[in-house]
Parts: sequence; structure tokens; C-alpha cells
Amino acid sequence: MASTITKLISIPTGINIGVSSAKQATMLALLGNPRSHYDDVCREVTNLTLKAMSDIANVGPFRVQGLRPAVASLKKIFAEIAVAQPDVHAGLGTAGMLCARLVRGTTTQAISNHSWGTAIDLTLDGILDTRGDNLVQEGLTRIAPVFNKHGWFWGAGFRTEDAMHFEAGDDLIRKWHAEGHFGGTPAPTAEALLMTGDRGPDVLALQQRLNTLGADLKEDGVFGTGTRAAVTAFQGSKGLRPDGVVDAKTRAALGL
Repeated sequence: MASTITKLISIPTGINIGVSSAKQATMLALLGNPRSHYDDVCREVTNLTLKAMSDIANVGPFRVQGLRPAVASLKKIFAEIAVAQPDVHAGLGTAGMLCARLVRGTTTQAISNHSWGTAIDLTLDGILDTRGDNLVQEGLTRIAPVFNKHGWFWGAGFRTEDAMHFEAGDDLIRKWHAEGHFGGTPAPTAEALLMTGDRGPDVLALQQRLNTLGADLKEDGVFGTGTRAAVTAFQGSKGLRPDGVVDAKTRAALGL
């Protein structure tokens, strides 16, 4: 019988419960900037400290290069998938992990989490799931809960569906830092911030709230210049520091 793992189905409900995508502020504060310039092309990481924290290893179905704790986590994830979903495991391939570039399809200068080696794109039977069609390969829906269990965010939860994409979540990145995996990197930010370059359900909720207060934002889940301008204007109206970054005080004022 032919494999069904590449069959396209609707995005299931109940994904990414308790897991959020890693924020730009978190990544930059805890791991530093991978390089000084980005575009849509996959380029080399030039941050020597970050390069020293990368690893090349076999994670089961294939070899990857990425941040050392992320690679170690993938070994555990794929070992679990091999037992729970052997047919999906047999068809797994990758379209890349460590790759310093901007998020594809955005105009916000958002740095992709691939740049830190904490995200991976997967293929099934050599087929890459099409981004943005709101349909996902059936096999991906079966392994996504395993990734979520280990603290990884599934890209099907982005406003622009990206089901081939899995990335270490914000809490997982902070956990690795607390455990000392990042060595002598800068001190962690005391709170989770939303800022230019972020994307995901948190940004969508922010845009929706700003629109109820009179903004006229495209609700696309991408924190771009328009969202930053709306946040800055709101902060000014409330006597908050108008820096366009959503911190705890701004969240409270917005009722988020």
C-alpha cells in the first residue's frame, strides 16, 4: 500500500499548546547576533562564539549542523519518533538547519531562527511541504506532538503556515541558557519581549488588540514597521516609553 505520510490535510487543532516561537529579543540577548548583515540568501555565521557552540552530528534519519543543545534535543526527538511513528521516521529528510538569513517572504528584516541553528526544515519522502497553502503533510501532524513535548514550536502555527519548519521554543532557549549551555553569553532579559522581527500567535494577538483600539493593521502575525508604529503610538498615549517594544508594562496597558 502506498505511503500516506505526504498526503495533504488541514492543519489540526490543538497545536503548540504551551509552546511559543523564540523571540528576537531572547535570541539576540542570550546568543548574540550570528552576523552583521542578512538578506534572503543562506550565509555563513560570522559570530565566532556562536560558531563554537555549533555541532555536526547524526540525529538518526540524517546529519545536521546546528546549535549543540538543539542537535542533542533532535536526537531524542527522532529516537522517540522512530518508535512511535516508524513509517514517518523512515521517510524523514531535511532541507537544512543552520543558515544565517532573513525569514523568507517577509519585509521586516526578521532574522530567521535558522541563523542560530535552532530551527530545522523537514521533508517527507523527499517532498517539502508547500509554505502558506494552509495544508500540511499528514506525517508532519503525527510527529508535531513529539516536537511540542520537547519544547519545539511547529511552524504550522504561524499566520503564514510553514509546516515543514520546527524551531526550539522561547522557553526551551531560556532553559538551555539557565543550564549553562551558552557559556559566557550576555545575561538574559528579565522578561519576554515582543519586537520588530517577531512572528507568530503572540504577534497576531497583539495586532488584534491594537486594532480594537483604533489601529488599522494587517493581522498577519508579523511584527513589522506598521505594528511597531502602532505600539509606539499606544505607548505614547499611555505615558510609557515609546520604543515600539512590547514589555510587561505595555502588555499590562494593552490588557494582554
